[in-house]
Amino acid sequence: MSELVIRRPDDDAALRDWRHVHNVVIPTHPLSLDDARDRRERHRLEVAYRDGELVGCSTVRPPSEDTGAATVIARVLAAHRRQGLGEVLWARGLAHARELGARTIETVVLSSNEDGLRFALRHGFTETERYLLPGDTVPWIDLRLSGG
Repeated sequence: MSELVIRRPDDDAALRDWRHVHNVVIPTHPLSLDDARDRRERHRLEVAYRDGELVGCSTVRPPSEDTGAATVIARVLAAHRRQGLGEVLWARGLAHARELGARTIETVVLSSNEDGLRFALRHGFTETERYLLPGDTVPWIDLRLSGG
């Protein structure tokens, strides 16, 4: 049985791993290490390793004061998808968002990430908006968890 270790990226080495997964899954919006450090201060980040190998990461943006919506994002490197890792990261992120008092759960997926979109739809999310950020050519998709 393989060992899955999920931890907060409390040091730069782990934060570089979180950033690597983000940048591979979201190639149209690469983050610098300083960007990742900023996100670590504002959001809950986790990085996942199976048997010592980097496999994924997650982000939980805390609930907004006006809507009570938290954003939960689970990312898994392509070679490690369809093995239950996204399920684990998603469940941890959802639990943390609920602990923070989220009334609504949202996520965001780059439209070119067909696996991520299928995962979100299969988990009860419905699309709320598609949009392009300035300078982007690939749309982002905002989704909201139905009934939550």
